[in-house]
Amino acid sequence: MCGFCGFVSSDLVSSSFQGASGKLIAMMDAIHYRGPDDRGKWLDERARLALGHQRLSIQDISVAGHQPMHSANERYTIVFNGEVYNFLSIRDDVEQAKPEYTWRGHSDTEVMLAAFEQWGIKETLTRMVGMFAFALYDRKEKILTLARDRMGEKPLYYGWQKGTFLFGSELKALCAHDDWQGEINRDVIALYLRHNNTPQTTSIYKDIYKLMPGCFIQMALDGKQNMPNYQPALQYYWSVKAAALAGATTNAFTGTPDEAVTELDTLLRDSIHGQMIADVPLGAFLSGGVDSSTVVALMQDMSQGNTKTFSIGFNEAEFNEANHAKAVAEHLGTDHTEMYVFPQQAMDVIPRLPTLFDEPFADPSQIPTFLVAELAKKAVTVSLSGDGGDELFCGYSRYHSAPTMWSKIANIPLPLRVLLRKALEVAPVNMLDFVLKGLNPALKAAGKSAISEGQLKNAAVFLQATNVNEVYRYVASVWKNPESLVKNAQPMHSVFLDDNSMSSAFDADPRRNFMYLDQETYLPDDILVKVDRCAMAVSLEGRIPLLDHRIVEFAWSLPTSLKMHEGKEKWPLRQILYQHVPAALIDRPKMGFGVPIDSWLRGPLRDWGEELLNEQTLKGQGFFHEKPIRKKWQEHISGKMDWSFYLWHVLMFQQWYAAVGK
Repeated sequence: MCGFCGFVSSDLVSSSFQGASGKLIAMMDAIHYRGPDDRGKWLDERARLALGHQRLSIQDISVAGHQPMHSANERYTIVFNGEVYNFLSIRDDVEQAKPEYTWRGHSDTEVMLAAFEQWGIKETLTRMVGMFAFALYDRKEKILTLARDRMGEKPLYYGWQKGTFLFGSELKALCAHDDWQGEINRDVIALYLRHNNTPQTTSIYKDIYKLMPGCFIQMALDGKQNMPNYQPALQYYWSVKAAALAGATTNAFTGTPDEAVTELDTLLRDSIHGQMIADVPLGAFLSGGVDSSTVVALMQDMSQGNTKTFSIGFNEAEFNEANHAKAVAEHLGTDHTEMYVFPQQAMDVIPRLPTLFDEPFADPSQIPTFLVAELAKKAVTVSLSGDGGDELFCGYSRYHSAPTMWSKIANIPLPLRVLLRKALEVAPVNMLDFVLKGLNPALKAAGKSAISEGQLKNAAVFLQATNVNEVYRYVASVWKNPESLVKNAQPMHSVFLDDNSMSSAFDADPRRNFMYLDQETYLPDDILVKVDRCAMAVSLEGRIPLLDHRIVEFAWSLPTSLKMHEGKEKWPLRQILYQHVPAALIDRPKMGFGVPIDSWLRGPLRDWGEELLNEQTLKGQGFFHEKPIRKKWQEHISGKMDWSFYLWHVLMFQQWYAAVGK
């Protein structure tokens, strides 16, 4: 795991090397924490290209792994971030094709360069198993290639600023270049409010993009390209959509449930074994849930010693999973470390978040993720996690609740739904509560509210839906109509909002569409961004065995009836886990990895929130219509409503803008 950066500029000539080198060093300094063990830079006058690298030594920690690295024939120069887990088998293939090849070290980077020499870029990418992003210059063809792994585990930004083409592992590297101007994109602010992140291919800044997972772009540096501002075309070597369609058709699994479990167990063991290879101390995050417990159980089963595991806990019972993690760790016999977090420790992370993520990012689990990464870094340099299990194996409740909601709504004629929606929007919540309690005496006897104002408003929103995919969008969105909140924002196209991005092959089972949407959006834009930034902030490498593309492809081959089987979501994973951990330690309601934002905003974070959301500040910045935000803020702090997730989105933007965006 490392960080890299670079730029292409017509001003990069030998007479200006010192100035260009200074610009490159500034970019490298900005991402120093991604690779504090070593650094290197390379400038080429003929290509007008500068490459910089910050190294976190994991494989071949000797000087033989130094970057930028040149191929043996000096045709290729690369800066690389990530890991190629099957590099030893690729190395064997190179040696078989070219027995006389002489190796200088044993890094995966050197193996990649040899593979590029042997098979070219696209074929090598299809051979690679891993998480990675890289910039590669081909001296012979005078072509710069930027590439990213299949699932988007490793980040890569690029774009033009003042005639200079900038690229790097994080936005802060681009921002450090002298030519950076960074105009905020209001349309993307609206997308952010819906998703809690800035979805690919966008960034918060105009003309700066994220490279799509499973893609590479190429730019000729021969002086003939229409530069500046030439936009290279995306070239796919793999995609979630292709894997999903193949899984529903040509690659559909036809075996028994037991055979599916056996096949998944084999794939998982192979993935975890490859990801346990490191020349530095290694461990795993453990929440005590199905996904992380499965990864840890197989790690422990394949280890000679005790796997190091890490978890954090909260004193608030509804957010605390540490006791479950501890029980699993004790049963498996891991070397377990846990830390209970006091509210002030968690809140102390908040000022760091803008510079951690470079863009507005509003998933509150960013806080515990950073804290557990910080805890793990005290003992290890690499940590495996269980992320991806929900998206692959139908683990989220919304996959099941959205079709259920639609089945109830669909039978109501649309004109009647419109009338009902209008009635719900104006109906007093206490009146509906009284009616519903009359229909359900058990609620009245229990002294419970039948419906809250938030549920009432959501019900009104759901009635607008014309198909099940729209219901899912409402369920998965935070601000439902964010363009109305952001001044001068226009709706932007995104996979999430486009019915045409979904396949008719999934029509019979909308849950496949929902998993597809999450693998295209929520997984790379939220989960993987969170894991990468929080781990790299403390110079820790995070690895995610469930996102091995062979496991992803196999998961898509399984029918949903096998993923949600015998009344249990993630059924195949559970069957593997139950071989190592009793079901009694695992089977419980899903908690998630959150923090009590709602109560914090009414208590210790209230003054902070008021400062960022006061009417004068909002009006002066000019990004948001202040009245709906102020209304939600007042309703929240009074205890009338829980608008914490809505408000957290705006607060994280405000915090980011104050620290980074101005």
